[in-house]
Amino acid sequence: MEGECKVVLDATVDTGNRTQTTQGVRFSSKTTTALLVLTLGLAAAVLIFNGHAKGPGQDEDNFDYRHTLRQISNVRAAIHLQGEYNPNMKTSVEWKNQVDQAHSQGGLELNNNEIVIPRNGLYFIYSQASFRVSCSSNAADDTTSKSMVHLSHIVQRWSSSYGNYGEKLSYHTILHSVRTACQKTAGSDPDDEESWFSAVYMGAVFSLNRGDRLKTVMEEKMLPNLEEKPGNTFFGVFAL
Repeated sequence: MEGECKVVLDATVDTGNRTQTTQGVRFSSKTTTALLVLTLGLAAAVLIFNGHAKGPGQDEDNFDYRHTLRQISNVRAAIHLQGEYNPNMKTSVEWKNQVDQAHSQGGLELNNNEIVIPRNGLYFIYSQASFRVSCSSNAADDTTSKSMVHLSHIVQRWSSSYGNYGEKLSYHTILHSVRTACQKTAGSDPDDEESWFSAVYMGAVFSLNRGDRLKTVMEEKMLPNLEEKPGNTFFGVFAL
């Protein structure tokens, strides 16, 4: 009898423990499920709110806007001009924009055959003039005192810091190159004259101010001999 009582008592106690354990597991499972549902609900609410706040396609629009601003900030002022002979101009070639490889950007512009500087800063200025030079002549004085053929090319700058003298603008020479192309030789037949092709190039860095103007000066007698093929005569500036 005592053994049977022990067995029944043990079974009763064991059944109670299992009941408590099962209830604990069920309570834990319900709590976990509730937390998971709450988390998913909050995540969905955040996504919906962000979607309404941005609107359709706003991410793409923001990217395009930032990309455009970056491109604008990276545009560096530059201008490159092509030279052509104009009989009506006596001291320089005529500079052309938007022809062949000529171009301009960043505020640098061509005005009255001069380059106008848009803002203060360091700029590299360069220019080249190419000529067809005749080294044969049947004139006696050309083989004596004027036997050497010289080419000259100048870049001048006007700046408000220089001041004006009356109504005349004051230009200062900032680049000047002189080159001896050849020596004159006596020839009897002008049709047999040999032509020499020679170029005068120069370039340097300058600190320029907003509103400064740059122009070129060449010898009038050499202008008709200008070489006008693309890439031979040019004038340009770019910001550093």
